[in-house]
Amino acid sequence: MKRYLAELIGTFWLVLGGCGSAVLHASFVPGGIGHLGVAFSFGLTVLTMAYAVGHISGGHFNPAVSLGLWAGGRFPARDLVPYIIAQVLGGLLAGALLYLIASGQAGFDVSQGFASNGYGEASPGHYSMAAALATELAMTAMFLFIIMGATDVNAPQGFGPLAIGLALTLIHLISIPVTNTSVNPARSTGVAVFAGGIYLKQLWFFWIIPAVGGIIGGKLYQVVNDLRKA
Repeated sequence: MKRYLAELIGTFWLVLGGCGSAVLHASFVPGGIGHLGVAFSFGLTVLTMAYAVGHISGGHFNPAVSLGLWAGGRFPARDLVPYIIAQVLGGLLAGALLYLIASGQAGFDVSQGFASNGYGEASPGHYSMAAALATELAMTAMFLFIIMGATDVNAPQGFGPLAIGLALTLIHLISIPVTNTSVNPARSTGVAVFAGGIYLKQLWFFWIIPAVGGIIGGKLYQVVNDLRKA
């Protein structure tokens, strides 16, 4: 249970910190913290929680990461469902707290997006579904490839969370204009259920595509690592 609780808390922090920076601060002053600030906020949540509870649960905080690690032979299938349930619950709790805080401001309108992910008219830059698919698939696959490499027994020890946090920051810098960056179904769910409308209707996309991307990334690293050993 302590591993599931660690995943719940870690995902809670990721959604609260990352989405919270976008909802509460990004537009608080003219210019806000912008995409750069939001990108670093997401990276910092993973970095801090990976050091805080990574030694307990492995620090997934993301169903796509759990699936990718399973595909890469690093995570047992029997733990997939409990981990994913814990991650989604953590995301939903963070979304609820963020909604409570944000709704305390006069004029708050959750239907404006609430840091949700989307494509087409729900995309920040109005990118197509095909563009969103390519982006989320590639970003999640590369995220898993980096996670697998940074946590390999042959990698420099103690630096894994730093590499993973910086990778997530870079991923957001690339993909915020396209999809508002998911690469994490729990993160998408945590805010979409409150935003409703088109964001909730498109939520299926941000489960399927990151999940497939995570599996591809995990398998790809496994293949590269096996070639290295050959």
